Amino acid sequence: MKIAQILGALEEFAPLPLQDDFDNSGLQVGDTTQKVKGILLCLDVTEDVIDEAVELDCNLIISHHPLLFRPLKSLTGKTYIERCIVKACKNDIVIYAAHTNIDNVRGGVSFRLAEKIGLQNIKILKPQNNSLLKLVTFVPENQAEQVRTALFHAGAGTIGNYDFCSYNSSGEGTFRAGENTNPFVGEKGEIHVEKETRIEVVLPTCKKASVTRALLTTHPYEEPAYDFYLLQNEWSQAGAGVVGELPVEEDEKSFLQRIKTIFRLESLKHSPLTGKMIKEVALCGGSGSFLIKEAMAYGADVFLTGEAKYNDYFDVENKILLAVLGHYESEHFIKELFFEIISKKMPNFAIHFSNLNANPVNYM
Repeated sequence: MKIAQILGALEEFAPLPLQDDFDNSGLQVGDTTQKVKGILLCLDVTEDVIDEAVELDCNLIISHHPLLFRPLKSLTGKTYIERCIVKACKNDIVIYAAHTNIDNVRGGVSFRLAEKIGLQNIKILKPQNNSLLKLVTFVPENQAEQVRTALFHAGAGTIGNYDFCSYNSSGEGTFRAGENTNPFVGEKGEIHVEKETRIEVVLPTCKKASVTRALLTTHPYEEPAYDFYLLQNEWSQAGAGVVGELPVEEDEKSFLQRIKTIFRLESLKHSPLTGKMIKEVALCGGSGSFLIKEAMAYGADVFLTGEAKYNDYFDVENKILLAVLGHYESEHFIKELFFEIISKKMPNFAIHFSNLNANPVNYM
C-alpha cells in the first residue's frame, strides 16, 4: 500500500480545508508514492523522533503539530526544523501533520479530551461559519434516485445527526441540443420538454469536489445544470472546542483533582475558585483561551484548555473556573486517535507510538 492511501484515510476523517487560516496541516516532507513500511505516531517532530523512525524502520511519521509553519529561505541545517527535513529526506521518510483540521472536526482532539473526563451530550462550542453549501440540480425523473444516492455517498445530505437529507420537487425542463451534441433525450435542433426532479442537498464546502465529481459521473445529461449556494448557517459538525455535561456534578476541588489524576499532571493551573458546583464543562485542547468568552456565554461552569495568558485568569472574573493543563498534556493522546483512524481502514500495518517525551516545557 502507498503512503498516499494512508494519508487519504486521515483526510477522509479530518479534511484539510477544515484547518484554520494560519495553519499548515498536510504533507510536510517526502514522496507519498512510496510503499508503507511502518508508521510512527507523535505529537511533535524532533530529530530524536526521526532517529526513532529510522530505528523502527518507519518511513511515515504522522504528527499533530506541523514541522513547517513558515516558509524556508534556505536548507542549511542551522535550525532543528532544517535538520529534521534533511534527515528525513536522507532516509526517505515522509512527514505529515494533522493539526487544526483534526482539532476542528467532530470526533477530533477536543472530543477525545471530553470523553476522557466522562462528559455526556458533547457538542461543538464554536461551530464554523460559511462552511456549508447548498447544491441544486435538475435530473430526469427516472434517474433522480441514482443521482441523489451518489450525492449522499459523496458527502452531501447530512444535517446534524441526520443523513440522506434532500428536498425534491417536480417540474419541466426545456433545452435544444446543438449539432455537436449527443443528447440523452430529445433530438438535435429541436426544443425538448423533459419532466425533471429538482434535487436540493446541503454539503460542507470541503466536500464540494467529491460531490461535484459524483454529480457529473452519474447525471445522464452531457451538460447537467447545477448551482452551488453559500449558506450562512452554522455547521454543527465542525468548529473549535466542545461543551458537555458531567453525569454527576462535582465540587471544584474534586473536579480539579480528578483532572490532575486522569492526565497525570505535575501541576494544574487554575483561576480562583468560584464556589460553584461543576456540571457544564467547556474545553479545547492546545491553545484554546480564545474560546473563554464562548464558554462563559454558553453558561459553562469550567473551561479547560492547554494554554492561557496571564490576564485570562483575571478576565474570567469569577464567572467561570479556568483550568490550564499544559499544551502537551492536553494533546499528547492524539496518537491514540491517529491509531484508531488508520487501523480501522488498514489493520495490517506496523504502527508505532513514539516513546519520546517531546514536551519542550519542563518542571522542577
